[in-house]
Amino acid sequence: MAKKKKLTAAELAAQAQTMEDAEIQRAFEQGITTLRDLISPSSIEIHSSYFRLGTKYGRTMYVYGYPRTLYTGWLSPLINIDEVLDISMYIYPVDTAIVMKNLRKKVTQLEADISLNAEKGRIRNPETDAAIQDAEELRDALQVGSEKFFRFGLYVTIWADSLDELNFVQHKIETLFGQQMVFSKVASSQQEQGMNTTMPMCTDQLQVRRNMNTGAISTSFPFTSADLTQERGILYGINMHNNGLVIFDRFTLENANMVVFAKSGAGKSFTVKLEALRSMMLGAEILIIDPENEYQRLCDAVGGSYVRLSLNSDVRINPFDLPKVIDTEDASDALRANLVTLHGLFRLMLGGTQIGPNGLATPALSPNEEADLDQALIDTYARAGITSDPLTHQSTPPTIINLYDTLLHMGGTGPQLAQRLRKYTTGTFAGIFSQQSNIDINNQMVVFNIRDLEDELRPVAMYIVLSHIWNVVRADQRKRLLIVDEAWQLMKYDDSANFLFSLAKRARKYYLGLTTITQDVEDFMSSKMGRAIVHNSSLQLLLKQSAAAVDVLSDVFKLTEEEKKRLANFPVGQGLFFAGQNHVHIQVIASETEEGLITTNPAARMNQPGQR
Repeated sequence: MAKKKKLTAAELAAQAQTMEDAEIQRAFEQGITTLRDLISPSSIEIHSSYFRLGTKYGRTMYVYGYPRTLYTGWLSPLINIDEVLDISMYIYPVDTAIVMKNLRKKVTQLEADISLNAEKGRIRNPETDAAIQDAEELRDALQVGSEKFFRFGLYVTIWADSLDELNFVQHKIETLFGQQMVFSKVASSQQEQGMNTTMPMCTDQLQVRRNMNTGAISTSFPFTSADLTQERGILYGINMHNNGLVIFDRFTLENANMVVFAKSGAGKSFTVKLEALRSMMLGAEILIIDPENEYQRLCDAVGGSYVRLSLNSDVRINPFDLPKVIDTEDASDALRANLVTLHGLFRLMLGGTQIGPNGLATPALSPNEEADLDQALIDTYARAGITSDPLTHQSTPPTIINLYDTLLHMGGTGPQLAQRLRKYTTGTFAGIFSQQSNIDINNQMVVFNIRDLEDELRPVAMYIVLSHIWNVVRADQRKRLLIVDEAWQLMKYDDSANFLFSLAKRARKYYLGLTTITQDVEDFMSSKMGRAIVHNSSLQLLLKQSAAAVDVLSDVFKLTEEEKKRLANFPVGQGLFFAGQNHVHIQVIASETEEGLITTNPAARMNQPGQR
């Protein structure tokens, strides 16, 4: 019976090390295989004019010809195209001494050609003259060091789900290049090398290059897509051109006003509420006129004040209130300014300016009535002890009831005006605007709800609330946003439209940003004041529109045909965001917590699938 050989300690150690190494090798190989399985496509097929990576089709193209002159941004249409593609740019610096030597030889050759053609009596070739001129200019620039020389390679790999789609995308790319006299080709029989060239591995396996100087190279700067990102501000959404963030501070513009146009259900209120919520985080106060009870949920969540205006509520706002301003110039003008505001208010109360069948405007008050009303207003303030002297402005202001008494006992048209105002003093609409104010705007968010007011009283209420807010803004200047929802109700009447335009024009002086929201675009833009408000707003947001509204907005905002087409077909939450001279295609995105606070969709509030 054979005896087992007894291993020495050294042999045992060597055997253990061998087994451990084998185990490590197996584990290592298994790990590499697993990693490759995770990052590799299921298959790859290489064809002469395309390749297939898993289920995706790809095709690599290269640029081989350029025009004599390239202009800044010529690559921008390609970068911002709505297709999936990879763009690779390879730039190789060339030694200046070598370039100067080659240029000297090239100029000598070209001049020799010109001399030879002249001896033979041939006509001068303009292309040769232009080539000599370009070469000489480049030599001079290289000599003084203002230019460098490079070899430039530009490659594009396009992706699609089918061959037909791939051919369609290729045609779009070639058309974009062709419009600028840039010539491209498919990398025939080199698709594998082309795919590797456009991958982020920095290996130029196609090596199709063109000589360029610094100026020409600089025109190919790739980061030319529309960008609205600032170092500070709030997040408005995602830039759909480049998947960047639209972070903006509206108070950095020439004014902080904004208009929002959208059809019902397109997400305009959602967007504005999101902006308000995020602006509060940066210390801004929010004032909102809410005609449809859309802001109560948000207001309650942030601990704001929700002021419900109705004939049955205890809230009172006196339109005769004067701003408690400290500025001497504003204080001396406070009474006069409020008299002008009251004139517009009472014209609105008494029917507003009407447009007759002949297209002519019929004013609510005749010239005699205007004069009598003006005198009655001055007398009413005087009886309360208030004159143009700012020291008298601390007295208790009069009310509409006091004006009614003044009109009733004065001559001329006063008694008739008093009778027309009676429904606001002792009639149907008495109480809400005929007594001393009992509200105090002293919260970071204040919402004025006018949903429960009668339709006839809504424009009047919006006018009075805006006037009250304006008095507060002038008296205490802070960073504020004033949101006027369904602003078309104010644009129906000349006086309220003029007052809203006056706010838009003067808001910047008092650190106020006015946000005007409407879904009735045609009516808003048909008004002269409506267009003026848009032109006095540095920010504009256009969400999905009706077909009729697209034509109107296209004329105002000078939209391209592609933008017009998109504007009528945007999904909910997407639109065109204008900031000064720049505009981008934006997607408004909220976090789950934010969406829970601001959505008005019943299904969303019940945690059911649905649009906002």
